[in-house]
Amino acid sequence: MLEVEIVGVAPETVAPDEITRLAELGAASAGVHDGHLAVQFVDAQQIAALNNTHRGKPEPTDVLSFPIDGAHTDTAGPRELGDVVICPEYTADLREAVLHGVLHLLGMDHEIDQGEMLALQHELLSW
Repeated sequence: MLEVEIVGVAPETVAPDEITRLAELGAASAGVHDGHLAVQFVDAQQIAALNNTHRGKPEPTDVLSFPIDGAHTDTAGPRELGDVVICPEYTADLREAVLHGVLHLLGMDHEIDQGEMLALQHELLSW
């Protein structure tokens, strides 16, 4: 079973059950059904500091992902996928941000692939 930990106050526009369902759906798309990940909601100042520290960009963004072993398919047993950090005030679609962050935890990267990640994201959101 995938454990989805929600940290911070989730916006009222997306129920905690929906956050969990989207995270499970994203993980399942990569064959991951057992493990843990966290989805954290932060303000603009917090995400700007994280974005500056980890990406060298001192401005707020919508979502950041911090994978632990999400991209390593050879990990035995439950996996610690990592953390998805979302800033609701910079996010147009919170459902999309959750799924987007989880796909990044699994090693997908829309900046270097041929559109596969965003196509999968779009397909999963339509379910």
